[in-house]
Parts: sequence; C-alpha cells; structure tokens
Amino acid sequence: MLFRLKNATIKVIAMLIVAIIPGCGSPRVAKDGGGPSRHSMGDAGTQTFRGHRDWLSSVCFTPDGKHILSSSADDTIILRDAATGRTIRTFRGDGDGITCAALSRDGQRLAAGTWNRLGRVWDAQAGKPLLTLRGHGENITSIAFSPDGDRIATGSGDDTLKLWDGKTGDERHTLQYSNEYDITCVAFSPDGKYLISGDGESTIKVWSARNGEELMSLLGHEASITCVAFSADGRRIISGSQDDTVRLWNAETGSELMTLHGHTDDVTCLAVSLDGQWIASGSEDDTIKVWDAVTGEDLATLRGHTENVTAVAFGPQGAHIVSGSKGVLKVWVNVVGATKER
Repeated sequence: MLFRLKNATIKVIAMLIVAIIPGCGSPRVAKDGGGPSRHSMGDAGTQTFRGHRDWLSSVCFTPDGKHILSSSADDTIILRDAATGRTIRTFRGDGDGITCAALSRDGQRLAAGTWNRLGRVWDAQAGKPLLTLRGHGENITSIAFSPDGDRIATGSGDDTLKLWDGKTGDERHTLQYSNEYDITCVAFSPDGKYLISGDGESTIKVWSARNGEELMSLLGHEASITCVAFSADGRRIISGSQDDTVRLWNAETGSELMTLHGHTDDVTCLAVSLDGQWIASGSEDDTIKVWDAVTGEDLATLRGHTENVTAVAFGPQGAHIVSGSKGVLKVWVNVVGATKER
C-alpha cells in the first residue's frame, strides 16, 4: 500500500504485495478453493467503518480473520475488530504520514514505510516498536515481508529497492534502478527467491532476492505501475497500472498472458486469492472489480465507495473483501454467494 508524488500532489496507491502472505497488502483466501460465483455476485449495500482522517494506503485481515489493519496518510495504523469496527490499537508514525504497511505471515510483526524516509517495525501483538530501517534518501513508497519473515523489502522515491534483515534491521542489498522514476510497489515470490517491483514509468522488474541481481523486465503497460503481486504458485505475475488495466504475465519468461479491461480510471491496488483463481482490483473510478484470473472474465463490480479505492484485500476465509478509500473502510461479506457490505 503506497503513496506516490505526482505533480506535487499526493497520489495514494495501495499495493498488494505477495498473494500468499496474510498481511497488509498480502491477503489470502480459504484453502478450500472456494471463490466468487459469476452468477451470484452483484452490487452491495452500505456498511462502512471509519476512524482515519485521510487516504488509506493499505488494508488487510489478520491471519485469523478476527481483526483488520489499515494504514493511512494521517500517520496512523489502526487495528480494529473485523466484526464491529471497534478500534483495538493505534500505531503512530513520526508525523509525516504512513505510506505503506505489511504484516508478516505469522501476524507477529507489522512493518510500515513513511514520508520521512524511515521504515518502522512493531510487535503487532503488543504494539512495541522493534526496528527502524534507515538508509533511503527519499520517502518509502512500498514495503513487503518475505514469506519466512527473514527479510523486508522496501521501495523508495530515491530510485532504489533495499533488502533488510527482518530480525536485526541491517541493510543487506541495495538494488539500483537505471531510470529516474520512483519505485511504486514491491512483492516477494511465494518461495522467497524472487522480488518484483514496479516503477513510475511503466516497467516491472524481476530480481533475485538472494543477491539483488536484475533478471528481467516486463514491458507492456502504458503508464505508471501502481501494484504488483505473484500468484500463489509463483508462475504468474499480476500488475495494475495508471493505464486502467490489470495484466497477467508468465513469471518465467516475462511474456504477457492477458490484459483485463473494465476500469475507467487508474487501477490503484489489487489482491490475489490464495489459489490464484480470483483477482480483486481497486480503481480511481471508485469501484472494485473481481476477475476470473484464468479466463479474465469480469465477474463483478462492487460499488459503494464515493472516492478513489486505494486499498483492497481478501479475507482469510475467502468470503470477504476489505477495501479502503479516503477515511473509509468497507468490508464486503460473502463474496462467495450474495455479495453485500457488512
């Protein structure tokens, strides 16, 4: 979940990091393989949770599905009860705004990037600060835990990716971009061997997460990349862009497999189901779309937000989707079946 600086205007871009990590920007669905039915999904009702005073930069369920974490440009991350919306704990940044956040796969650690160039890591259960990540020269735009939690990746407006020791906070590698565009999003592969990133031009890069070697570039989008994710089996890469499309790529060859058209404005965020069959994408057209990742069919359009959708995630049981906008968080219940907002 991310922010970008565009013509001196803050653009909030939420990023879904790795499809199999049940953390912010990395939700998962039930292992039973259940997914949305194209015959039963429709427009939803009206329930909303509030609490943030600015745009949301990320949303996610905790691994047990009982709580929701949301980060915002208002410099807070709120942990709330998923059923009632009651605030349980508020994590606070350094005053400049939280640009992105991620939860470790085990739900024990929370990491966030800020406008003041620092990364922060907390004990997600106790709320205790654990680490500060120092080294970027500009704001951190994106953050992700590796599947085993041993590494943290950050992207920045300083045109670099950094890999950090997830236990000590020590910097391990700096991956330098050759262009002058902000890095907007990052994601680990399910096996932790690869890292993907998108930039403010239109390029997706694949890197070795072991040594930082650049392996491949994916070209095809016609505007800034806003969000990236791997499928659960690691065989596909999914991306969203300001060209209003979601695209699927062969992770081994880099060839484009499919382009999903349907949004009428920038795609800002996306989520991928655990089995890789379903994709949810949020957009500046104020909607969320649910797609069949195999056929590319547009299964449903979820309407209810009145401003840009900037964050989206699947719940751990697969039936729910959580989404965020300016100061607003919505929980869409029973996506498998009759879709409605909680």
